[in-house]
Amino acid sequence: MSRPQLALNLFWRTFALQALLLVGVVLAWQQTFKALEAEPRALEAAQQLAGLVNLSRAALAHGDAISRVAVIRSLSSSEAVQVRVAESSDRWRPYEENAFSRRLAAELRGRLGPDTVVARSVNEEYGLWVRFSIERDAFWLQTSAAPLSISTEGSNWWWIAIALVATVLGSAAIARLINRPLRELADAAGRIREGEYDSRLDESTLTSEVRKVNMGFNRMARELGKMEEDRTVMLAGLSHDLRTPLARLRLEAEMSVSDELARQYMAQDIDQLDAIINKFMDYARPSELQLHTLSLAELVEHQAQAFRDPSQLRISCRLQPQLQVLADETELGRVLLNVFENARRYGHAPNEAAWVEVSAEAQGRWVALRLRDHGPGVPPDKLSRLTTPFFRGDAARTAATGAGLGLAIVEKSVQRMGGELEIANAEGGGLLTTIRLQRAG
Repeated sequence: MSRPQLALNLFWRTFALQALLLVGVVLAWQQTFKALEAEPRALEAAQQLAGLVNLSRAALAHGDAISRVAVIRSLSSSEAVQVRVAESSDRWRPYEENAFSRRLAAELRGRLGPDTVVARSVNEEYGLWVRFSIERDAFWLQTSAAPLSISTEGSNWWWIAIALVATVLGSAAIARLINRPLRELADAAGRIREGEYDSRLDESTLTSEVRKVNMGFNRMARELGKMEEDRTVMLAGLSHDLRTPLARLRLEAEMSVSDELARQYMAQDIDQLDAIINKFMDYARPSELQLHTLSLAELVEHQAQAFRDPSQLRISCRLQPQLQVLADETELGRVLLNVFENARRYGHAPNEAAWVEVSAEAQGRWVALRLRDHGPGVPPDKLSRLTTPFFRGDAARTAATGAGLGLAIVEKSVQRMGGELEIANAEGGGLLTTIRLQRAG
């Protein structure tokens, strides 16, 4: 049985998609607010800077050289504004590096003139620098120790973190609410598969689509329950109606047929018909399963006792006594009897006794029980059909002593116990039947 490499249920898929969407929305809105803030702040900053430059220019323009030096010293003593003479050897970096700085620089040039220089650093001293000219002299005005920028302040990150946490929790709650009806439907379908046809879903839910699905599921469950009851009654009547004439035929054959050989053949035919009826009943019987912790070695040994006839079947068991499985004793016994019977009939060479090797090993939460015969095997193209009711593998398996239901009964019983069945040709010949059962403990 193939297993998916990765199984992501609907809840986690819905949660992940919603969380990614909402996280992206939060970050997009944060960037949007940041961009919307840039232009108003640039205009405000440009207006203030232009006013400072004009004031400084006016103070320096109406005075001689000595007065200018005094004004420069007076401005340099201020922490908010620094003014110095621009030298031809000054090294400066342009202020334009992002949308905000480009908008600010353009606004300043528009207010102060096209020859205004806006710099990010002068002589490796960072800040917001504006160079302006008075007649032949040029001056630098520095208004801040660092360039102005639009950034997310530290306090804002807390709000973003809170928004992201709320987004994740809200996505989980919404995904859980959306997927709850689907989970309930899956649980109810699992109970139906186990034979609990009285499973019902809520038909009063407010969601119209879910309400319609639940109503349809409940109707299906009622119909299946009714069909199961009718089938049980029909099978009981069929078994009784068939076995009654068979019993009469056996009695009449014993009393009326004088030929011993003919009487023996008739008795064999009647036994075969009775066995076929039992197979039909085993396949169709809706028996209740109760999974218990069972010792696999003890159960296999017990079921193998019925076939301890070396002339027909030899069984060798190599099972660890500590292996325990979760299974129904009656159902697992029926599985083993059918596999042994299948090997007795078909798993041997002509005129030789069948030989079955039984082994088991733990595989995580499973116990793999392997039963291998040493017969001719089955053509590979027919392996997948061996569990189809009434199908026989090849011409060598068309003996009229069976109903073609043995392996179909095995597969159905294993699935009812929550296990898995795999049938393949063994290396070196023969058929290998692997039954995976839930491990106990």
